[in-house]
Amino acid sequence: MNEQQWIAMDEYVCERTQTPDEALEAALKSSMDAGLPAISVAPNQGKLLQMLARLRGARRILELGTLGGYSTIWLARALPEDGTLLTLEAVEHHANVARRNIERAGLSGVVSVIVGNAVDTLEAFIRDGIPPFDFIFLDADKQTYPAYLRLVLRLSRPGTLIVADNVIRQGRVADAGSTDPDVIGVRTFFDMLAADAHVSSTAIQTVGSKGWDGFSISIVS
Repeated sequence: MNEQQWIAMDEYVCERTQTPDEALEAALKSSMDAGLPAISVAPNQGKLLQMLARLRGARRILELGTLGGYSTIWLARALPEDGTLLTLEAVEHHANVARRNIERAGLSGVVSVIVGNAVDTLEAFIRDGIPPFDFIFLDADKQTYPAYLRLVLRLSRPGTLIVADNVIRQGRVADAGSTDPDVIGVRTFFDMLAADAHVSSTAIQTVGSKGWDGFSISIVS
């Protein structure tokens, strides 16, 4: 198997399981036109996130790493009418692009884009005693995953589903001797999950248009 076959399979799956979507396609195009990195989840991955949030019955969703709002739109569409989604983005330019994409998708009344350092924002959430989230998606800088996990667990409750992207990193995460800060961050993240008796976790490897990577999926008990 090679990358061309992975991409072809992704395209086949998307053709058979999804219909053309103007808002999502516009979000990707506007993000590209604005110079944002092409690191959004693939369409079939976005639909997977949406389905997981729907299966969870999520009313409150937290996302770390908005970028252009592509995954945000997928997740927000899983919410009921009274649902809310908070998405955290470190870069003001990215947040502005995302806000326009979210507005175009008709989701401005559901989604709030918060700009700033995510650790600081999460700590403020905890201090303010905001209600816990039902579904949390981590897709920000990998070396900070351990700090994010420590904080989002405090913003969770029994039944909260935590999904983290990019946790395979072309298999490099299996290398205990790696000096890559992102690999070290993900390995520490997995160590923390393994040590927490109140979290049940697994991970799924993926291949496709985004290469060889994967998600971790955890349920808080």
